[in-house]
Amino acid sequence: MNEDVTYALLIDAENISSKYIKIILDELSNYGVATYRRIYGDWTDSANASWKSVLLNYSVNPVQQYSYTQGKNASDSALIIDAMDILYTGNVGGFCLVSSDSDFTRLASRLRESGKHVVGMGESKTASAFISACNQFKYLDILFNQNSEEEKEKEPARKEPPAAVASVPKRTTTTRTAAKKKPRSVPAKTPESKESEALQLPLEMEPPKESAPQRSENQRPEPQTKLTTIRRSLRTIISEGSNDNGWISASKIGNQLAKRFPDFDVRNYGYSKLNQFIESLGEYEMEQISPNKDSRVTHIYFRLRDKKKM
Repeated sequence: MNEDVTYALLIDAENISSKYIKIILDELSNYGVATYRRIYGDWTDSANASWKSVLLNYSVNPVQQYSYTQGKNASDSALIIDAMDILYTGNVGGFCLVSSDSDFTRLASRLRESGKHVVGMGESKTASAFISACNQFKYLDILFNQNSEEEKEKEPARKEPPAAVASVPKRTTTTRTAAKKKPRSVPAKTPESKESEALQLPLEMEPPKESAPQRSENQRPEPQTKLTTIRRSLRTIISEGSNDNGWISASKIGNQLAKRFPDFDVRNYGYSKLNQFIESLGEYEMEQISPNKDSRVTHIYFRLRDKKKM
């Protein structure tokens, strides 16, 4: 996308965590410039307190929307009204809708019908209908986890200093003969005492109750478009768009995958570049071609590997 394209960034604060703010702005900068930066929520609610500390640092304008009914997300309507007002001004070339709520599906479709480029952002739990309504969709939780892992790898291993052994002065000890205690006579338990003793057992002595299985916090979020689906589409794209020798440019592959799957991003599958992702599949051979010897630009092509060579 052209860097001069202007975008309206609209965030649903009641549905997105504040920890994603840097990822949101970094991802949107790949498409253009965010001229509108608005976030919607009830700022009198303590649940949105985490957003207040980051709004000034990232120049995001909060829009107050009171919750008229408990349990209802009133900020959705305010966001949709503002999006339509911005659309009719004609000042932006695209919209970035940040929410995991499927209620914005119709809004995304309406903006696309008006010729605007729509970038959606949300967590991997987002409904597929909202994802399909956007031109591109980014999984914030996957990108957040990947960035966290990269930062941990960059951090040098910290070596703890050896604990200092304090010099303890020697103490003279004297041995004392402990007086033998007479065994205490225990009264025999009657049936009534046994029953009362069972009633007074502590809770930790009771057999553990079976709990419902819960999702592990360390479980990695996954994209909705599975790798098997990408494999099948990749074969189709290469067979339909390759030249007579079976070669197709990597840029054309990337464009076709993005058009077919709005949520396609090689980072969702653990890679930083499209070339690395395609090579990892083990079904294609790659060739780099330069226009001339002095050119520093290289064009990368792929074609299906001969089964005899595999």
